[in-house]
Amino acid sequence: MRLRVLLVDDHTVVRQGLRRILEAGADIQVVGEAGDGRTAAEMAERLRPHVVVMDVSLPELNGIEATRQIVKRSDGTKVLILSMHLDEVCVRESLKAGARGYLLKDSEDLDLVNAVKMLAQGRSFFSPAISKMLLEGYVGEGRGPQAEDNLGLLTDREREVLQLIAEGKTNKEIATRLDVSVNTVETHRKHTMEKLDLHNTAEIVRFAVRKKIVD
Repeated sequence: MRLRVLLVDDHTVVRQGLRRILEAGADIQVVGEAGDGRTAAEMAERLRPHVVVMDVSLPELNGIEATRQIVKRSDGTKVLILSMHLDEVCVRESLKAGARGYLLKDSEDLDLVNAVKMLAQGRSFFSPAISKMLLEGYVGEGRGPQAEDNLGLLTDREREVLQLIAEGKTNKEIATRLDVSVNTVETHRKHTMEKLDLHNTAEIVRFAVRKKIVD
C-alpha cells in the first residue's frame, strides 16, 4: 500500500522539492498540496492522507492551528511538522495541537522519508535537536514556567482571529473568511486582547510575530 501524503508550505518551490524527495521511491504518493493552513485542513478532511507534512509559518491559519483542526476533523491522519524554528514554545504548542513528529528543514532527505513512514505506522519522529530540547525541558520542568505560552488562554477561534488581525485583515474581511458576523469578530477580538493584555492592533501584530504566528 502506498502512503498518501499531503504537503503544506506557502512556498511552491519548497513543495516541489518535498514532492521529489518523497516520490523518489515507489511507496509514497503525494496526493495534494496546500499553501495555507485553512486550505490544508479542508484538503486533509477531503483527501484523508496518512500523513500531512506541515510548515508552521502559513498564511490564513498557521501550521499549529491547522494541525489542531486536522487532528480533530480527520481521524487517522498524522501530522509531521517540518519547520526552520528550533523554538521550545513552538515545538510544545505543535505537540499539544496533536502533531506526532517535528523535523527541522535542514534535515537530510532520508530523515523526511523515514519520518513520514514512522508516523504512518503510528510512531513519532523528531530531529535530534528537538529530542534533546524536549528531554531537557522534561528533566528541568521544575525550573519555572518559561516554557508555558499564554496562547493557551485563547480558544481555537480566538487564535484564528488573532492571526488574521495580525495579517492586516479588517473585521469585515475576517467575518467573511470565517463565515461569521462582524459583531462576532469584534467579540473575539475584544476577548483576545483582554486575555493577552494587548491594547491595540500594533501590540497584536508584535505579539503574533514574537510567537511566530506570522512572519
